[in-house]
This record gives sequence, C-alpha cells and structure tokens, in this order.
Amino acid sequence: MSTQPQALSLIHDEGDLREHLQPVCVGASILGYSYARCFVEAYGIKPILISGIDVKVTSSSRFCEYRLVPGIEDESVLVPYLCNLGRQLEQQGKCGLLQGSVDWNARIISAHKEELSQWFVVPYIDFDLLDRITQKEEFYRICDQLGIAYPRTWYLDCSDKDYQLDTSAFPYPLIAKPSNSAAYDLLEFPGKKKIYEIETPDELQRAFDAVRSSGYDHKLIVQDFVPGDDDAIRSLTTFSDAQGNVRVVAGGRVVLQDHSPLALGNPVCILSEKVQKIVDDATRFVKHVGYHGYANFDIKYDSRDGSYRFFEVNTRPGANTYYVTLGGVNFVKPIVEDWVLGRELPYQEAYDPYVYTLIPKKIVQRTVADEALRDQVLSMYASGQAHSPLFCSKDTLKHQIWARLMWDRQVSKFKKYVWDTNGKQADVD
Repeated sequence: MSTQPQALSLIHDEGDLREHLQPVCVGASILGYSYARCFVEAYGIKPILISGIDVKVTSSSRFCEYRLVPGIEDESVLVPYLCNLGRQLEQQGKCGLLQGSVDWNARIISAHKEELSQWFVVPYIDFDLLDRITQKEEFYRICDQLGIAYPRTWYLDCSDKDYQLDTSAFPYPLIAKPSNSAAYDLLEFPGKKKIYEIETPDELQRAFDAVRSSGYDHKLIVQDFVPGDDDAIRSLTTFSDAQGNVRVVAGGRVVLQDHSPLALGNPVCILSEKVQKIVDDATRFVKHVGYHGYANFDIKYDSRDGSYRFFEVNTRPGANTYYVTLGGVNFVKPIVEDWVLGRELPYQEAYDPYVYTLIPKKIVQRTVADEALRDQVLSMYASGQAHSPLFCSKDTLKHQIWARLMWDRQVSKFKKYVWDTNGKQADVD
C-alpha cells in the first residue's frame, strides 16, 4: 500500500511511540484484553478498545480506553466510526495502529485497508489474498501444491436450494463446518454450532438443512473425522515479514477445547510444544502466498499415519495469541517493530515452557484422559507455569473479580458438556 498515516513519519524509534502511536483494537474479547495488556507491558501505551457490548472483564481494566459503540458489528457502522476516529487521531499528531479480535472485523478492516491506511497502520494482508486463502477450498488447493496434509474433504453448496444431498456417499464419522466462517458467524438460527460432529447420514442431512435454511449461501465443508481427543490438536502462530519469511513462531498442543455448541473447538488450555514438521509446512505456506503479519494455523495429529493435517489458516492473531507472550516474545512487539518502526526482525522461536489456560486445574484433573499429559499439565499448574491472560495483579480489583468469575464459570460449563472422562472422582481445588 502506498497510503500511510502522516503521523507515522513522526515515529523514528521507540522513544517516539508513547507520544505518537495510538493502538486501536476492535473487539473486547480475550484477544482484545491480551492486546491491551501486552501493549501496556511492552510500551506503556493504553490501546483504545472498541466494542458493541460491555465486556466487563475488559471494560473494567486500567490497561485500555474502552469505548462502547452499539452496532459495531455492522460494516456500515464500523468503517465510518474508524474513519472518524482516524481523523481525530491525526489532529492529535497520533498514528493509529489498528487490530481486530475476530474473523469478521479482521475481514472488514482488510477490505477497507486502503481507506483506513490514511490514518492507521493496518497490519493485515490485502483483502484479495485474505479472501482467497480463508476459503477452505482454496486453502486446501494450496496445501495440495505444497504437499501439506489435510483431511479428506467434500464441499456442499448451500446457495443451491434445489441441491439434493446424497448422504450415502460419505464415510462416517464426519465433521461439517462452514467454509466462510466470517459470513457464518453473523448468522443466528436454532441449533447453530461452530462445528458439527456427524455420526450418521440423518445427522448430516439435518446439519446441512439447518445451515442452508439459515441464509448461509457459501459452501459447507464435510471432512473425514481425524481420530483423537482434544490433545491431538495443535495450534501454530507465525509472524512473517513483507517477503513472507517467518520471523516469529510459537505453538502448542491443545490440552482441552471448549465443548459448548457455539464455542466448540476454541482451545481453553494449551501446552507449549514445538513440532518441526508443522513449522516447516506453515513456513512454506506463508512464503508461497507472500503473507505479511500474523497467521494462525489449526492442525490435528492423525495417529493412523503419523501425519499432521492442516484444517485452516486464520488471517489474524488467534484468540489465544497470548501464548506467544508466554513463550518468550511479547506478541505486540513484532507488529510494532515491523509495521511501525520498519525494522528487520531477527528469527525468534517462542517456546519457553508454559501452559496457556482459561480453566481451573480441577477441569484438567476431571477431563483429560491421557494420564501422562494430565500429570504434566497439573505439575505446571503447581509450579506456577500455568497462566491465564486475564489474571494480572497490576490490573484493577474490579477486573480481577470479573476474571475470577469467568474462570470459575468454566467449571459449570465443563460439568454440562464434558466431565470425568478419565474416571477419576478426586476433587482438586
């Protein structure tokens, strides 16, 4: 992009950041809070966080300026608001640095990157590339070219109202999920799930009918179910420079995922782990497409053949990107060093031992079936190596109360959806 904020020319080194840089984050989720916390810890700068709802755990924080903007999920509200904010920042001699928390706002920001770049540094790939590689069919086509493993996949066109699904043509069990998660996330309908676990032909028909009738007019992906529990999942985060070269890499083994219907598949506990094979595959992918900035990959180990199968790329920092910070690299620093200060980054691996967690250890004790993994993770809780991004003693008392409430509520959620899979009844405080 040739367009740059005028105030960017005022920033020559880190000493200029506090006077002239204003981070802005759309969304107040766990990533939004992590973004604010890490900016304060790295540079002493409070980001502006914009949200359509009052997320108490974040709005109560001293690490951000929280702005409640109803309707912000609507592109016609968000873009004019950001443009007006950008003009205000320019008048104050400040350069905005714009970040989103979830797929849909990252997509909108990228789509309006040229316009927003008048006032903001926008650390996202251009929309044409973002739109292309977030379509699962195109992502898997690229994986084919590069020899990257992924699950056997079929595509069902939800835009064709006359299409008759032949459920007998598939092996079972299966996983079904939307190819366009950003479009799907904005829909509400009875029985909506993030991911559909399909055991029978009737279940596949019901899932397809529900998604198609919701107004979703993209493709529904149906995939071979890769066997394994939550702990077969791997998460990998890369930051690559303008030439597509990976400069920062971090990742881990998912210990547990959320199992509630609308959050199914979101990791809530991750153990640091380096798998060179998936680092190599992701490195080839971002270099091949010319990816600049943060990317997050979802992968699953397939015990049938020992492969690591890639599911998708998220074209933004993932919700759990705080694990990069736990691994040894404050995750906002590569953004600032590269996109704001224009520095060449050294290659860094963020694999310091950690457990990234949003759940009490009681849940690990009661739900992790692999005894060796369970004991390893519990020992890291005991030794102080398990951390939640929401727990920070330097934040307000009100924030800490909300963080504790969220933490404790996870127990009732897991009791409802997953409990005692290892057969143990011991209660752990």
